[in-house]
Amino acid sequence: MARDTTDFRPIESADELSAYLAAGCRPREKWRIGTEHEKFPFYVDGNAPVPYGGPRGIRTLLEGMRHALGWEPIMDQGHIIGLVEPTGQGAISLEPGGQFELSGAPLETIHQTCREGNAHLAQLREIAEPLGIRFLGLGGSPKWTLAETPQMPKSRYEIMTRYMPKVGTHGLDMMYRTCTIQVNLDFASEADMRRKMQVSLKLQPLATALFANSPFTEGRPNGWMSWRGEVWRDTDNQRSGLLEFCFAPDFGFADYANWALDVPMYFVIRDGRYHDMTHLTFRQFMEGAAHNSIPEGVPTIGDWANHLSTLFPDVRLKRFLEMRGADGGPWRRICALPAFWVGLLYDDEALAAAETLTADWTYREVLAMRDAVPAQGIAAQFRNSDLRGIGREVLAISRIGLTNRARKNRDGYDETHFLSTLDEVIARGTTSAEEMLAAYHTRWGGSIEPAFLEYAY
Repeated sequence: MARDTTDFRPIESADELSAYLAAGCRPREKWRIGTEHEKFPFYVDGNAPVPYGGPRGIRTLLEGMRHALGWEPIMDQGHIIGLVEPTGQGAISLEPGGQFELSGAPLETIHQTCREGNAHLAQLREIAEPLGIRFLGLGGSPKWTLAETPQMPKSRYEIMTRYMPKVGTHGLDMMYRTCTIQVNLDFASEADMRRKMQVSLKLQPLATALFANSPFTEGRPNGWMSWRGEVWRDTDNQRSGLLEFCFAPDFGFADYANWALDVPMYFVIRDGRYHDMTHLTFRQFMEGAAHNSIPEGVPTIGDWANHLSTLFPDVRLKRFLEMRGADGGPWRRICALPAFWVGLLYDDEALAAAETLTADWTYREVLAMRDAVPAQGIAAQFRNSDLRGIGREVLAISRIGLTNRARKNRDGYDETHFLSTLDEVIARGTTSAEEMLAAYHTRWGGSIEPAFLEYAY
């Protein structure tokens, strides 16, 4: 997320909470594609992590990007912690361990997404290389311990860092040592949101398998194809995971709002200061529980928007849908992830085919698949097939959707070629993680250091 919201309109009734989500409905011609991707900064000299401060730190990097782009700084207690394009069309933000994130502009085609990503990486290299900094495209930090990983000076992260060890075993790993590629997609109506939410929840474990790219931790193999996927299995299960109520045939905005009401909060912002609210759910906040503990203890629309941004299900509903299952990866994956989901969800024929394929998949079956994928990748079993076979079917559906969209670039190519890196996973029968493990045991000579060359941006 680029920056937290400060909309101080008071919430008058609980109906406003689901209405806030419903306000995201927009006609097909206004559907857009918003791609986010994170990467680990490191010093080329020694493959060491990059701290926030210092003449070659992340603050200097952000200031350099600020001057190069002309974007506005995002400040927190006097620290620059991100940048935002002046009209709101994109942002750069920091994850807790310094992971550098581009939250892309809402774009119409994957061609534009790819150009945006390439331009961002080129601009970043121009500023970073004189500082001796490069960036690693993996889903999990392969070398540094938690103690060695820097902490960024963001107030919300201070609150989360204190809270996470109370509610799961992997929360700090999630915050400080994982990276993702995400895509944010639109819906036309509550019924359209429901269809897209249900299809994408059921297929999110497949995305985790196809993009599995985090097999190393602290300098050695960790036993997982997607360590990041395993981390999410016990981070904070009150606010994350596979949401069973979303599988209901009448699932809607009010159901999601009702669930969110009973999830503990992280913070509220008053007068530029973050107040720790982890002792309250949003429902308790609505009932007046914070009247005496924070200034202006009445819940606001901004509080609700911020609370929604601190929920971490596999597919997150805000005023759009966020696909959250994929590991971070090499630059080709930055284009492949949005192509995969746009093909499935933005074309009527493809969405109907994906619905038909997954119609009788139960919550417990999908949960079992989600549990198996971190260790097994596309070899994980589902009914009478493995995910390689299912992936072949799903990629064919996505290709139909992209073909039907017929969004062509200047050379006359449509968006289907962005799926090629995923076609290779299916054709090989091995994930990126397995390719890296094979290299580790052979030509890398039992060292993860070559990853900093081969998987660097």
